[in-house]
Amino acid sequence: MTSHLRNQLMEGRAVPPRVGSVIQLETQHPAYAVLDPAGSPVESVTPYLRDLALNDNSPATSRSYANDLLRWFRFLWLLNVTWDKATEGEVAVIVGWLRTAPNPQRRRTRPEAPQPGSVNPRTGKRYLKAGYAPATINHALTVVASFYDFHRDLGKGPLMNPVPVSEARRRALAHRSPAEAVPAFRRSRLRQHVPATEPRAIPDAMWDEFFAAMNHDRDRAAVLLYVSSGARASELLGVTPADVDWPAQIVYVVSKGTKLREPIPASPQALVVLAAYIDAMGMPAPHEPVFRTRRGPDKPLTYWAMRRVIQRANDRLGTNWSLHDLRHTAAERMANDPNLTLVEVRTILRHADLATTGRYLHARVEDLFDALQAHYHRPRVQPSIAPGYDPDDFKAVFGG
Repeated sequence: MTSHLRNQLMEGRAVPPRVGSVIQLETQHPAYAVLDPAGSPVESVTPYLRDLALNDNSPATSRSYANDLLRWFRFLWLLNVTWDKATEGEVAVIVGWLRTAPNPQRRRTRPEAPQPGSVNPRTGKRYLKAGYAPATINHALTVVASFYDFHRDLGKGPLMNPVPVSEARRRALAHRSPAEAVPAFRRSRLRQHVPATEPRAIPDAMWDEFFAAMNHDRDRAAVLLYVSSGARASELLGVTPADVDWPAQIVYVVSKGTKLREPIPASPQALVVLAAYIDAMGMPAPHEPVFRTRRGPDKPLTYWAMRRVIQRANDRLGTNWSLHDLRHTAAERMANDPNLTLVEVRTILRHADLATTGRYLHARVEDLFDALQAHYHRPRVQPSIAPGYDPDDFKAVFGG
């Protein structure tokens, strides 16, 4: 029976029951807990999540890791395997299921919604597929592997991590400088191949219609700040009145990676629209975010609410731009500006690796329409003989 159930799970024909849950705690260490089907905290997970918090990981990281561990324990509960007896066989089961099962967050209820995995004819961007992305599967494996590494260091759990590791990868990355190229190595077993994709920026020809789809000064100010500064979505939504330096045309954000308060540039147009928005809505408290909700109780604008603003614009335009595409747009405009060096662009975008900034240093075919049309209509160059040479002599020597 167990072997049959494993095969069904690996082929996506069975679904683990949605037992247990992740809850937020009133404490900080940890901020979240994983509950078993009886509603009690899973004893082996609580110290691991506490260690994550004590190592200065954000609450969002703890929540993400807790959800991945909940999924792992749901499989173990269904297969009747205790966590300290798990082997690579159980890891293979969850990988097989993630490769074949539909992702509930990708479910679309509207009949006119585009098919998962199809390509938008206007933007050329592919819609998300119905299943779990390879990067999601690899993240789940990373979480489970770190969970077992934590308990092994404490002398608990199995000595062998059930998640396979690549020794070649460890050796290749052991002493690598961030300035060096990432060496090639074979990925470990069960790890998925994540295809390299080019960042998708909004072309200048489509930017005007996208900006016109914003129907409020709050939304116009937000997208202008995104596209002029290259800030990440969550960083900009946390900006307070004290973070805006109007004379210097600088906005301060708390960087996602370093957690430092760092300056980013803002275009004059973005600040003009932002001033109009604040003048109409009123200045919030100094410690409160500038961007607020427009309906219901007054509260900060969340990432999901700003994401919905972009989705409504996509519905009107027939496009599928994302909130992160605004950062890509800013990065591509800056990287291809001859007056800015790649090092300066890296500083503005706050990339840890210069190679990441270099990904934006390219020309896109859709942006070269006028140049290509001139190329196609340019008359073909006809070969000619320099003055002073006899055409008959050329024909006798070279033929033709």
